[in-house]
Amino acid sequence: MNKTPYSWPENVNPPAAEKKPHQRIIHGDTVIDNYYWMIDFFKKGPDSTKVVEYLKAENTYLDTMMSGTKQLQQQLFTEMKNRIKEKDETVPVFQNGYYYYTRTEEGKQYFKYCRKKGSLEAKEEILLDVDQMAEGHSYYSASAFNVSPDNKLLAFGVDTVSRRQYTIHVKNLETGEILPEAIPLTNSRTAWANDNKTLFYVANNPVTLLSEKIKRHTLGTAATQDVTVYEEKDNTNYIHVSKSKSGAYIFISSEATLSSETRYLSANDPTGTFKVFQPRMKDVLYYVVAQDNRFVVQTNLDARNFRVMECPLNQTAATSWKEIIPHRDSVLIEGVEAYKDFLVIEERSKGLIQLRVQHLSAGKEHYIGFEEPAYMAAIGTNKEYNSQSLRYTYTSLTTPSTVYDYDMISQKKELKKQQEVIGGYNPKDYVTERLYATATDGTQVPISIVYKKGFTKNGEAPLLLYAYGSYGSSMDASFTSTRLSLLNRGFAFAIAHIRGGQEMGRYWYEDGKMMKKKNTFTDFIDCARFLVKEKYTSTPHLYAQGGSAGGLLMGAVANMAPELWNGIIAQVPFVDVVNTMLDESIPLTTNEFDEWGNPKNKDAYEYMKSYSPYENVEAKKYPNILVTTGLHDSQVQYFEPAKWVARLRALKTDKNLLLLHTNMEYGHGGASGRFDYLKDIALNYAFLFALEGIQQ
Repeated sequence: MNKTPYSWPENVNPPAAEKKPHQRIIHGDTVIDNYYWMIDFFKKGPDSTKVVEYLKAENTYLDTMMSGTKQLQQQLFTEMKNRIKEKDETVPVFQNGYYYYTRTEEGKQYFKYCRKKGSLEAKEEILLDVDQMAEGHSYYSASAFNVSPDNKLLAFGVDTVSRRQYTIHVKNLETGEILPEAIPLTNSRTAWANDNKTLFYVANNPVTLLSEKIKRHTLGTAATQDVTVYEEKDNTNYIHVSKSKSGAYIFISSEATLSSETRYLSANDPTGTFKVFQPRMKDVLYYVVAQDNRFVVQTNLDARNFRVMECPLNQTAATSWKEIIPHRDSVLIEGVEAYKDFLVIEERSKGLIQLRVQHLSAGKEHYIGFEEPAYMAAIGTNKEYNSQSLRYTYTSLTTPSTVYDYDMISQKKELKKQQEVIGGYNPKDYVTERLYATATDGTQVPISIVYKKGFTKNGEAPLLLYAYGSYGSSMDASFTSTRLSLLNRGFAFAIAHIRGGQEMGRYWYEDGKMMKKKNTFTDFIDCARFLVKEKYTSTPHLYAQGGSAGGLLMGAVANMAPELWNGIIAQVPFVDVVNTMLDESIPLTTNEFDEWGNPKNKDAYEYMKSYSPYENVEAKKYPNILVTTGLHDSQVQYFEPAKWVARLRALKTDKNLLLLHTNMEYGHGGASGRFDYLKDIALNYAFLFALEGIQQ
C-alpha cells in the first residue's frame, strides 16, 4: 500500500492545565499532586467549571491536530457502518411458551424487543420500542428484560446518563401500560417470584454506586415501601439476585475477588426468609445451580482450577458436598449450565474453551470440540430447563459470530445464524495463528494474531497489539467486522493473552494481580519484542491498545518501554491507581482491594506506587498517545486520564502527539446507539493510519 507522510498542523499549542499543588502524606511518604483538583466535577466544588473548560480545551486541541483526518474518519465510519446489516434480528430464544428476540430497522440506532407465542409464524408483539423510547436522549440504555412467570408483565432497566445506574420499570403486556412505580438506583437485574407480583432487585449506594442491598418490591406499592431482605455489610463484595432456571429458587449471591456466599429462597414463598447456602469461607469461591433433586456447586475449595460438587436440597453446607467432577491442574472449570437431565460444563484447556456435556439419566458424557487454532466459544442463552437443546456461540478472528443449537442426545448441531458482513467477506482471505512468546521469567505467553493474505513478515508491516490482563477476564479471539478496515490496510492485529487474565488457568490470574501485577506489564512487553524479533513488525510500526484496566497496562508499558511503540491508544484508562484506591468514596474502590491491594497497607502502597502510570511519568521521550474517556464514566472516573495527560504534557521531552478525547455525554462503555460507537473506532484508526502515512 502506498504511504504518504501525514502533515500534522504546526505551531498549535496544547492546553496547559493549571497546577494546584495538593499534598498526600501516607506511610511517611509525601507526594505533591499538581492536578488533584480535577476530581472536582462530581463534587461540584469551586473548580468544577474549570474541569469542564480544560476537558473541552483538550477536545478542541484534538480536533485541530486531527483535522486533516476528518475525511478519512468519515470514510472509515461509512465503510464500517456499511458492513452492518441494518435490518436484522437476533435468533429467537424460547421461554415458557414464547419466542423472544430483538430486531433492528434501517437507519435506527436502537431496537425493538419482541415476542411471538408458540410459533415463529405467530403474530409479533412489540414489547418495547427502544428506538422510540430513546428519542430526545443523547444516551439511552434499556436492559435486563425479565418477563413474569405468567407472561403478563415485563421488568426492565433504563439508564439515560451512562453511569450504569438503572431505574427499573414494569410494563403490563396485556394493556401496554407502564406501571406507575419506578425503582431508581439499581443495577437493572431482577428476579420474579412465582406469584407474579413480587420482584427482587439490587439497590445501589447513591454515592459509591456499589451494590448494597437486595430489596423486595410488591407491585402496586411505592418503591419507598420496599423491604430490604439482605444488606451486604462488607463493602468489598458485589451482590446480585437471580432465579434458578428450574424456576424453583431465588438466589442472592455476594462475591468478592477471593470469596463468595449464596443465599436461597423458594420462589413460591417470596415473603419467606433467605437461607445461607454455605457461610463465606476465606479464599473460597462457590457458585450454585439447581436441579430437581440436588444443588450443583462449582467451587475452588481445595481446587485451584475449580471442581464440580453436588449436595442434597436440604443439606447445603460444604461438609455435605460430594465431588462429581474433580480438580485438574491443566483444566479450568469456568461455568456450569443445569438442565433437568443434563449438565453442561464450560472448561478451558490450553487457553481454549471446550464444552463438556453430561447426559445424566444415560450416564454418558462427551465433548463439543472446535478446530481453529484460536477462537472463542461460550454457552449461550438457554432458558428452558426441561430441554435437550443447548445453544452456544462460536467465533474466531476470522469467523463471524455464529449461533448453534446442539442436540445433546443426537450430538448434532444446527446453525441458527452467522453474523452477516454486508458487502461480502471471505474468511479464506485472512490468516490466523496461535503463537507463544517467552516471558522474562520463562513463562510461555500465548498470542492470537490475524492478518490478510499477502502479509509479509519482513518487519515493515504495521501491527496493533491488544490486551487486558486483569480480574481473571480472558480475552479470547473473536471477530468484529470493524477490524477489517485495519486488516485491509495492511495491519496485523494481535491479542496478547497475558497474566492477570485467566486464559491458562487460575494461576495465570493469580500471577498477574496484587504483588505480582508487574507480570502483566512485562508479559505484554515481551510479546511485543517477540513479534518484532519474528519480523511481524518493527518498533516504528508497532502500536498498542487497551481499555479500562487494559488502559492501566498502556500507561505502564508507556513508562516502562516507551521506545517500543510508535503509538499507543489508551481507552478509559485506569492510570491513577494509588489515589483512586485510597479514596473509598469512588465507585468500585473497595470492591477491588483483592485485585490491586489496599494502599493503606505500606507494602501494597509502595508496590502500586512503583507501577501506577500517573505516579511514574518522567521527563523523557514518550510515543504518540491517544487517550479517550467519558465525563460520566462510573468505572474509571474521567479525572484519571485527564490528570495523566496533564502530567505527561508537563514532563515529556519529545514532540510526539499526545491527544485527549473526552466524550462529554457518555460513560465507560461509550455511545449507546449501534452506530455512534463507530465514530470512536474511526478516530482510533485514523490516529493509527495517520502515524503510518495511510491516508485513505
